[in-house]
Amino acid sequence: MYVQLLKSFNRLHPRAWDFIQLMRLDRPIGIYLLLWPTLWALWIAGDGTPSVKNMVIFVLGVILMRSAGCAINDFADRGIDGDVARTKGRPIVTGRVSAKEALITFATLVGISLCLVLLTNSQTLYWAFLAVGLAALYPFTKRYTHYPQVALGAAYSCSILLAFSAETGTVPAAVWLIYIANLLWTIAYDTYYAMSDREDDLKIGVKSTAVLFGKADRAIILSLQACALFLLLLAGQHFSLGGYFHLGLLGAVACFMWEFIHTRQRDAESSLRAFLHNHWAGFAIFLGIVAHYSFAA
Repeated sequence: MYVQLLKSFNRLHPRAWDFIQLMRLDRPIGIYLLLWPTLWALWIAGDGTPSVKNMVIFVLGVILMRSAGCAINDFADRGIDGDVARTKGRPIVTGRVSAKEALITFATLVGISLCLVLLTNSQTLYWAFLAVGLAALYPFTKRYTHYPQVALGAAYSCSILLAFSAETGTVPAAVWLIYIANLLWTIAYDTYYAMSDREDDLKIGVKSTAVLFGKADRAIILSLQACALFLLLLAGQHFSLGGYFHLGLLGAVACFMWEFIHTRQRDAESSLRAFLHNHWAGFAIFLGIVAHYSFAA
């Protein structure tokens, strides 16, 4: 139903579907994975009642910046996506969108996002420039380092800093616990994603943590997820988050264990499924935070 709705935009413009695919709006998993930590931060910063204005700004910002990230990623990968089974049908590879159009799309989406940030405060604008810089850098890191997932985690986690800054005008030291936790979690789930492409990446020389970790991949992913949950537990203590929050963390534990068990064969399909499954962990943590502020005494 959702995809059919997006395809209906072709009635407005014959190339609409090409740009929808460029921005990966037809595959909203990246929006979810960026949205949940952003909402964690907004709810905690707002003591359970974040401003409606900031909620609108950040939900729209998540959609716009994830879309911008996909556009610049496809621009950067235009020379290699055709050699990877999962990505050989992307719009730039097939010629439906030009490299120039991808850059224009990226710049337009970033510009709109920065306009939204202007509705907050000057400190949040400074953090936004850092986020944009990291988002633009990430796609190119896979040429030079095995740690592009770290760059992605650093970029995705900036939304936490922006949310606190917009809601409270400051970024308390304890917020960095949430930032690092989300960074580690992002490395973990994006390693699952990279595992689904590992065979192709090895052939064409693309670097990733999945290539670096080798057969230790699942154990390292589980360790990263455990460290992320521990840091969130510490952050929860600082922000006085109680039992409901802990239940949310337990829900995330269940998600991570399911992923670990179901990727025993390390095949592309199960690895991709594990990546997709991670958004339920983020959702469980968000529910725990909301429940704390809604029902805790």
